[in-house]
Amino acid sequence: MTAQAVNGWITLDKPYGMSSTQATNLVRRISGASKAGHAGTLDPLATGVLPIALGEATKTIPYVVAHIKKYSFQVTWGELRITDDAEGAVIKTHDHRPSLKEIQAVLPQFIGLIHQRPPLFSALKIEGKRAYDMARSGDESIVAHLKEAMILKTRPITIFDFVLESIDSPDTATFCITCGPGTYVRSLARDIAEVLGSVGYVSRLRRLEVGKFHEKDAISLENLREFSHKLTLHRQFLPIGSVLDDIPAVAITVEEARKINQGQPIPMNQNKGFVSLVVLWLVDQVIAIAEVNDGYIYPKRVFK
Repeated sequence: MTAQAVNGWITLDKPYGMSSTQATNLVRRISGASKAGHAGTLDPLATGVLPIALGEATKTIPYVVAHIKKYSFQVTWGELRITDDAEGAVIKTHDHRPSLKEIQAVLPQFIGLIHQRPPLFSALKIEGKRAYDMARSGDESIVAHLKEAMILKTRPITIFDFVLESIDSPDTATFCITCGPGTYVRSLARDIAEVLGSVGYVSRLRRLEVGKFHEKDAISLENLREFSHKLTLHRQFLPIGSVLDDIPAVAITVEEARKINQGQPIPMNQNKGFVSLVVLWLVDQVIAIAEVNDGYIYPKRVFK
């Protein structure tokens, strides 16, 4: 399979202990794609759905990252860790273990629009530096400064659903959430434990959905390699247009497609209401993602 032929999306079941970047690079090498990128970072200790764009599909990543996500995760009570997950050192302990009744009583506080403080170990930048790089430095003064900065910079997120799935032991409970972009599950574990009068961290995390990418469709790296050996890898690709079906579609002619490919605007001849973004199709081929302004369509992302 040539690099030029590889354009589409793969729903990877990311394994435990591997970063999202490492997993993406492996998929790129296995597939022979010229470039690859992922939609929504998963921590190394997390598993599950990692949508990976290959070739021209990388141009659609911003439209997938913003999709709703679903997670299953376990919280371990009684220990606060610097990373808010099992990887970090214990920095505080507490004897209280919340009951079923206590947990169910506080869950409504975490549904809807809430403000969240990201974990110290995150990809966010503070004063131009990655938060996780600052936290891993080990310098107590830097970590103290980081904590102060993070407390001041909470972020709004949306939780659509928050369910207690099970109490696995006196020390652990498993939850399932459906949330908007930008949500840190590690922060939710930390914050719910605090509200419950204890401390806690995420001890297991699995992503179940990212928009239309679902766990049932996810493929492991081992199976991906097997498909590659059998020359059937292309059957695992989702076409570029499949992730754009929530954006209004506009059919164009061959001549209009030529202009769009040259970066020229074309008239908006179809009544799509008050839309600002459209997907341009030539028969069954996606040509571009385009912006609508003053009755004209301007190319934003053109696919080769």
